Amino acid sequence: MSTRQRHIAHLHLHAALSEDQHADVIELMFGITPHVQAVPPNAVQLDLTSALRYFDLSPYDLVQMAKMRLKALYGIDSSAGLAGNRMLAAMAADASAPGDTTWVPTGQAADWLYPRPVTALPGIGRATAETLGRYGLHSIGQVVDLPAGTLQRLLGAGPARLLAERAHGRDPRPVTPSEPAAHLTADLVLDQDCLDPARQHQAVLGLADRIGQRLRGESQVAGRLTLTVRYADRSSTTRTHALLEPTNHSPALAAAALSLLAALGLQRARVRAFMIRADALLPANSAYHQLSLDPGDVRARAAEAAADRARRRFGPEAIRPATLAD
Repeated sequence: MSTRQRHIAHLHLHAALSEDQHADVIELMFGITPHVQAVPPNAVQLDLTSALRYFDLSPYDLVQMAKMRLKALYGIDSSAGLAGNRMLAAMAADASAPGDTTWVPTGQAADWLYPRPVTALPGIGRATAETLGRYGLHSIGQVVDLPAGTLQRLLGAGPARLLAERAHGRDPRPVTPSEPAAHLTADLVLDQDCLDPARQHQAVLGLADRIGQRLRGESQVAGRLTLTVRYADRSSTTRTHALLEPTNHSPALAAAALSLLAALGLQRARVRAFMIRADALLPANSAYHQLSLDPGDVRARAAEAAADRARRRFGPEAIRPATLAD
């Protein structure tokens, strides 16, 4: 069994979302990690553990990036909790002021829980709280300090055991998506409004390259690309392009994405964010590929495979396309 420390984020979305809007949020979060679970009606949980190396960010900074994307792309404010399991992350989010993030590192979970009211634990209803209150048990720390036999006499064996597990901050539940993603997304929120066509061109190239890397990493190909551009006034434009053949080859994806960008005719538009969505996904081993007599295409794909191997070994920034160099 892996002993790798988990990093779970719980985001409270300060907005009344329709079912379609909630689906859009889930889709956006899939651009950060494939381990996303909806918590209706207005929350979402992310297992960030596998995404930390890819983005080369701390858990806290990755949560801030997720919150920034929600705000920039959908205008949604959020507060967040970050911890080693789902229960603690949700409790930390509940304890966060609007817009803030509360991080409970694994080694500090017991100290963080100790003074909190016992009613902050999930599943503690009014009847249980009143029973505990009659015996002067108002904080989680008081429950932790109580002998197991005494707690069982108060609540019964099953409820006492469950309460003790929660009071000690234990929650083995994984973050499990209700169904696998039928698409992949990559987005970029700019630091400031961008009017420079060269920078816009480079931003779309970078997103197409990220989509290609993820498709190849998951042994999938995409049959369609969608480019969404969000402007400074929070309006947006979306264009979709069906690919000539399903592919995960970054140059082919980049060509399609740049054709969508050119079709928008942005000129002097004040752009704040870009998002590329790849869908019509298929397993790579079941998709067709038009054979090419061009040796350059063969060499390009071989170089791409070698670059992917280097990134898996040395990190995502080990090799970058020359067109994306600063």
